[in-house]
Amino acid sequence: MHIGVPKEIKNHEYRVALTPGGARELVARGHRVSVEASAGGGAGYPDDAYREAGATIVEDVEALWREAEAILKVKEPQAVEVARLRPGQILFTYLHLAAEETLTRGLLDSGATCIAYETITDAQGGLPLLAPMSRVAGRMAIQAGAHSLEKAQGGAGILLPGVPGVAPAKVSVIGGGVVGENAARMALGLGAEVTILDKSLARLEVLDHRYQGAIRTVYSTAETLEQAIRESDLIVGAVLVPGAAAPKLITRAMLAEMKPGSVLVDVAIDQGGCFETSRPTTHAEPSYIVDGIVHYCVANMPGAVARTSTQALTNATLPFVIALADKGWQQALADDSHFLAGLNVHAGQLTYAAVGEAFDIEAVDAERCLR
Repeated sequence: MHIGVPKEIKNHEYRVALTPGGARELVARGHRVSVEASAGGGAGYPDDAYREAGATIVEDVEALWREAEAILKVKEPQAVEVARLRPGQILFTYLHLAAEETLTRGLLDSGATCIAYETITDAQGGLPLLAPMSRVAGRMAIQAGAHSLEKAQGGAGILLPGVPGVAPAKVSVIGGGVVGENAARMALGLGAEVTILDKSLARLEVLDHRYQGAIRTVYSTAETLEQAIRESDLIVGAVLVPGAAAPKLITRAMLAEMKPGSVLVDVAIDQGGCFETSRPTTHAEPSYIVDGIVHYCVANMPGAVARTSTQALTNATLPFVIALADKGWQQALADDSHFLAGLNVHAGQLTYAAVGEAFDIEAVDAERCLR
């Protein structure tokens, strides 16, 4: 299979979809890998590293998209990239379609086969290709939140761990999944007072046992959420409904109950955000203020730590890329029902029900596309 790896063009996105080591594995199996010139530069991988791995460096991005059978990316394709897709071509990347109707319809019109990292599942009910970036984003959420609490950023001027004689900041994390746990772990390590809210008692029990009570666990209700809003200096939104739009848990009216200069970090912004006042931002202008509350809503947080993120992402995606290349997409997905869960769009048909519900588009059973 001829696999193309273009340079990411989203604002301040420095990740690349494949490391030179990953390219080497594919080339060794007889596949052809084309990488756009300087695609890996932001993650610290020069073109020569890909050449040494057996990949071809391509200067003409249009030619790369035109000739490759499968395109590997990190972020969802931008408008100019959607226009390059063709019927029968495979796109393998993060898509987050439930928050992007224009993108969804563009992919349907392209006729391409589009497989989303974030909806592939595993035998334990997890999301193995979303998890590594969720870990990065969860940890970064606390770094970003701590910076946003500084007075120069519009925050209340609070140091997250406090100092002797001064209480630490109160951090609430809404959602106890991969993002939430990593955010809470990071905040705890920095010395903050940390609370996780979740609706799963089983998950709260796991977290309570794992951290031996150092992190408070609270069952999430309207009452406990309102209490967290009033008391917290930093709130991290880490709620995920796989493949679907995130629920709006904090309304604009509720901002009036928050401390002036407190911070909301919305890690669910890729899925539309879990705060009513959230809107996607970039690393160039990461935050804004609504009613005295700082909002940090960068839609590609892990892109800022591109080296770590690229390595973690390739570790997770490479087995799936190899299966696609060795078997072709139909056989690879037919052999693995968890991989099949990643199919979102095929030949003008939507194959993921949650996205169809978001935009009132009929979705077909993904298995029908394998026949």
